[in-house]
Amino acid sequence: MYPIVKRNRHALYSGVFFNIYNSIYFYVRVKFVSRMAETPGTMNRNGPIKDLVFLSNGCLREYGIHLALGVILILAVLLGGMLAVDAQAQAAPASSNLVIETDERQSTYFPVRLSSPHYYTYRVINSFPHDPEALTQGLLFDNGTLFEGTGLYGKSTLRQVQLETGVVLRSLSLASQYFGEGITIYKDQVIQLSWRSNTGFLYDKDSFELLQTFSYPTEGWGITHDGVRLIVSDGTSTLYFWDPVSFEEIGRIEVHDQDAPVTWLNELEYVHGEVFANVWPTNRIARINPHTGRVTGWINLEGLLDSEEGLGSAGVLNGIAYDAENNRLFVTGKRWPKLLEIRLIAWEE
Repeated sequence: MYPIVKRNRHALYSGVFFNIYNSIYFYVRVKFVSRMAETPGTMNRNGPIKDLVFLSNGCLREYGIHLALGVILILAVLLGGMLAVDAQAQAAPASSNLVIETDERQSTYFPVRLSSPHYYTYRVINSFPHDPEALTQGLLFDNGTLFEGTGLYGKSTLRQVQLETGVVLRSLSLASQYFGEGITIYKDQVIQLSWRSNTGFLYDKDSFELLQTFSYPTEGWGITHDGVRLIVSDGTSTLYFWDPVSFEEIGRIEVHDQDAPVTWLNELEYVHGEVFANVWPTNRIARINPHTGRVTGWINLEGLLDSEEGLGSAGVLNGIAYDAENNRLFVTGKRWPKLLEIRLIAWEE
């Protein structure tokens, strides 16, 4: 509704001003004619005074009609404005303390206009060391430390990492036939996916003891949860919802920006009622409404690694972790030498 109101706003304003002009014109005309009618012996070129009185009455009626139309159109403009504000408010993403300010100076991060009306750049708050050999496929923050899932056949791991130093506190290697993917923690148990083996793993969070393996029909890319359901990506535009106990699919949504599907959804994190998704192989994160699949915003993280750091084996952005207690957002990438705490900045044209 909002685009229609916005498109016709100028036409409405023009109609209002035209009718106000006509009303004023007829008002002046009536006053003039009435005064002529009150002047004895006054004649117009078409007849005697009685014609002038008749003209005055007719103008009064016409004036009333135009004035009524003007009032109706004014009310229409006011109503349209209210609808536009309401539609815009409904379209805005859920409020988040992650967005701290607007900053037009950062426009160089967006050389191409994105199709979503809400998009963000960033400010680096802290930088922490990260294992440059870790092909990060999953990342999360829990109780003061990081948990990370890494990939590659023969090198995939599940590990617990100290945030401040990057030191690996614990590590478990996957069998060589598995390419490790996304991870999440649900009720003190770690769930880890594999890429093309259709196999997932359930571990005890404190000991990394393998409790269960389970199967699923798609590729495994990213995983997170909303407290009730597991949310899983497979590299397409689909997000799957799984029962966290049986790992059976209980629903799915298609992710879209406007009318276009958003594919290559990778690592996931649940933040303030939204799903944050790395989009492979870009430096963008999609903010997704998990109820509708609509992309509510884009986060552009271009420039997180400077040119020297990017010249080595560093790969694409992949890995999102959120510290809900302290409202901190962390990101890293495949074989990146650092992990960064960032704040999002709403970017406006």
